[in-house]
Amino acid sequence: MEQGLPIREPELTSKGAYYIETFGCQMNVRDSETAAGLLENCGYLRAEAKESADIILFNTCCIRDHAEKRVFGNIGALKEQKEAHPNMILGVFGCMTQQKEVAEKLYKRFPFVDIVFGTNLLSKLPQFIELAESGGRTLAVDENNITIEDDLPSIRTGRVNAFVNINYGCDNFCTYCIVPYVRGRERSREPRAVVAEVAKLVSEGYSEVTLLGQNVNSYGKDLENASFAKLLSLVSTVEGLQRIRFMTSHPKDLSDELILAMAELPNVCHHVHLPVQSGSNVVLERMNRRYTRERYLDIVGKLRASMADVEITTDIIVGFPGETDEDFLQTLDLVEQVGFTAAFTFQYSPRKGTRAATMENQIPEAVKRERLHRLNELQQRKSRENNEKYIGKRGIVHIEDCDTRGEEPVCYGKFSNFKMVYVPAPPEMVGRYVPVRILNVRKNSLTGKLEEL
Repeated sequence: MEQGLPIREPELTSKGAYYIETFGCQMNVRDSETAAGLLENCGYLRAEAKESADIILFNTCCIRDHAEKRVFGNIGALKEQKEAHPNMILGVFGCMTQQKEVAEKLYKRFPFVDIVFGTNLLSKLPQFIELAESGGRTLAVDENNITIEDDLPSIRTGRVNAFVNINYGCDNFCTYCIVPYVRGRERSREPRAVVAEVAKLVSEGYSEVTLLGQNVNSYGKDLENASFAKLLSLVSTVEGLQRIRFMTSHPKDLSDELILAMAELPNVCHHVHLPVQSGSNVVLERMNRRYTRERYLDIVGKLRASMADVEITTDIIVGFPGETDEDFLQTLDLVEQVGFTAAFTFQYSPRKGTRAATMENQIPEAVKRERLHRLNELQQRKSRENNEKYIGKRGIVHIEDCDTRGEEPVCYGKFSNFKMVYVPAPPEMVGRYVPVRILNVRKNSLTGKLEEL
């Protein structure tokens, strides 16, 4: 996923214009919002495009090797622009450059890059910019000093939903994942800091927030008398907050206490992104996921027994080292049983620095492609079946944006349970909660018409 921050033309009185390009997950988007806040505090304003920027930053992802190669390609493409505008500042930060070896490689390979630093040093961006303005270069990776800083400035990018970090890092060490090595061990923010941030966002006009963590379910294990369910209860009391979303959930830590909180708190959305990764216990053990397919199905059963309208999305990896045909068939069977709303599906790709990259019985690319194709075909059918049950039903949609390119403007937003809905409506509906009757389905979404309140 690649995202450019929304545009704001630089003013004549500013020091210049910046542009941030973000690769990766919602956590990276949130980091880019902080980087934007720090830059604007330094006197820079957002540029319309890279070509008009005085500072260009790439916020990087390291989950898959493809993401790293893409970033390197984007950096290389800016060499001529840098030569034509030698005072332009070019920087790279994020998860990819939190890996010391990669950061050093990038710094050496691209001498026209002024700033290279890891995600743990984001708060020091103003100092790195100041050095670059005077002609210096920065290579900085701090692998040990990982702290939570609650008071950093931020420029929010969501129009109707704001991201709020509740914990950082990961202690799970899944054998295919590099995140614990670059984001560090789990650290939870104090509940009062989270609630204060949410209250401030509501005062600024937001009525929906998404609580973020690599594993939100393990929130509070490093604090006294804290848990994710208790945090949800606290956040839900913020006056004016209509919807609370969260991601991502690890199945091993999804508790009965959390399911009860979701069911009872009126502004907590009935959607869980619950990555299963595989339907085979043998593969799950090799992945170090620390739950079984039986445990996963038990959680799904409890969620649906507690909330009839709950929707579940997931992540699935095919072709993990040693995955047999039978293992893969068990994944297909689990997908058939659960009936996910949607699934983010991936071919396994070795990531240097992870245990899985050195495992025996790596699966041939052709086999991985064929399995992914079969999985996607099944999930497309299940998604359509899931969508069709909504035809004729009525629900409240929070309008997120509007497409005005056609003859008639079409707005879109979500039901509380994450179902995306498209509806003919004027742009002034953005930000409003409106009743919609579902008339038809699209590949991954629903279409409907506005109804009277």
